[in-house]
Order: sequence, then structure tokens, then C-alpha cells
Amino acid sequence: MRKTLLVAALFAFAGSAFAAPVTYKLDPTHTDVIAQWSHFGFSNPSAHFGQADGSLVYDADNVAKSSVQVTLPLSGLNAFSAKFDEHLRSADFFDAIKFPSASFKSTRVEDLGGGKLKVSGDLTIKDITRPVVLDVTLNKVGENMQKQAAIGFDASATIKRSDFGVGLYAPAVSDEVKIRITTEAGVPKTE
Repeated sequence: MRKTLLVAALFAFAGSAFAAPVTYKLDPTHTDVIAQWSHFGFSNPSAHFGQADGSLVYDADNVAKSSVQVTLPLSGLNAFSAKFDEHLRSADFFDAIKFPSASFKSTRVEDLGGGKLKVSGDLTIKDITRPVVLDVTLNKVGENMQKQAAIGFDASATIKRSDFGVGLYAPAVSDEVKIRITTEAGVPKTE
């Protein structure tokens, strides 16, 4: 009898020692996707892609099984100037009427140790999909102020805008665009 109880207790402990993957929903109010480029060498303007929608799965025990999927509606594009916002959404660049969103879907997650990850995936802009690698830092996993399980990351990458059909004025306006991302996501509460 004691042996049976001991074995049952060990299995129960072993089961709780391994955390299951957790699915989080991105919080668009705490997610920023910023693109920055050189404008003829004179300045380095930026644009914010707001209203991000997506989810991420994080498996702390096997980070390689983690994934992320994000959609960026171009209606949330803000370059801090109404006239420039309009130009960026025009057919000269994103052609937002025909292609209303951009998206990213991971294909591989590598744990580099120390909270550093390399996330490879497919970025789609204007129905053109190219591979992109994000250098990611895990900021925190825990409980937020709403007593909700939460996770936060920062990430960066450099892409060539001409690869996605938005290369007007390159190379005078830099073809390379630096992307910086900060995101917070939470586990939706069930009622």
C-alpha cells in the first residue's frame, strides 16, 4: 500500500514539474512595432504599426515548441504626420486598400540561453512572403496587475523593403529598415 502511494505521489509530482505550453493573446495597447530608416542620410524617421492582433504559444520546458502569429492592420500605421501616413498607405508603398494588413508567422524558435531567443518566420507584406529572423529577449513571465498570466518580449530585425514591393526611392531612402518590437501578452480569463 505504501509503495503504491509513493509511486502515485512521484507521478503526481513529476507531472506538475513539467509546465504545459501556454497560449497568450497579444495586448495591442502594450505592443509596439516600430520601423525606422534613413531619409537621404539627413534624418531617421520612424513609423508605428499599431493595433497588432495575434497570439503566441510559449513552452518554457521546450522553447523550440513555442510559436507566434501576428497580424498588423495597416489602418493602424502611424508615421506621426497625417500626410505621410496617407503616402505610406498609398500604392507607392503599402497599397493598404488592396493589402490591408501585414503578417508574421513563426516557423522556428531557438533558445539561445539567458532569456535570448532566435525566432525565424515568414513576414508577408503586399502578398509577398519572405523569411525574417527576429532577435528576441524574454523580458518577463508572471502575473500582471489584473491577476492574469502574462509574458513580455522585445525583438528586433532588419529587412529590405524592396523585398516586399515597398522600395520606392531606394537606395537614396535606405532600403534597409530596422524593426523594433516590444510586446506584452496575457492569457485570456475564462468566465
